Amino acid sequence: MPPKIRNKEAAKAAAIKRSKGFAKRNPGLAELRKFIGEFEKFPKELRSEMRPMIRKVGSQALLATRSEAGWSTKIPRATRLSISFSKRTAGASITTNKNLAPNARPMNNLGREGFFRHPVNKDKTVWVRQRARPYMWKAVRPFQEKFDGEILQVVDQVARKHGFR
Repeated sequence: MPPKIRNKEAAKAAAIKRSKGFAKRNPGLAELRKFIGEFEKFPKELRSEMRPMIRKVGSQALLATRSEAGWSTKIPRATRLSISFSKRTAGASITTNKNLAPNARPMNNLGREGFFRHPVNKDKTVWVRQRARPYMWKAVRPFQEKFDGEILQVVDQVARKHGFR
């Protein structure tokens, strides 16, 4: 049992290191999470005030993601922007519903060019290679810096309006 504990500790340490690196690269998102962390429960009036501002900023990346996946009939309709104000996952994320577009994840291929394999028939005796068409990272990457700066402005604006700074 001790090896599992060590692996769990190593995984936790690696996750914390990734999170700190992410916060260094995205100071606006780090500031949002810090601001939310100051409350026991984030106030509803602040959430309702910040949500449209963050949605406005993220909608540009959502539209770019949908247009990048324009070759598909299912993926653009299944792609959504979600906004969270929880302490761990505060921010905006673009996700594609796997039930509405089951081909989205393999086609995105973790944002990498290349190929993936999939079965052709039900009993999985025939497999084919198919070229991946990464759509999410190509679309979101140009907006990442701009989005982070605008989230920082939203946090500052709302915090000052309500007398926090």
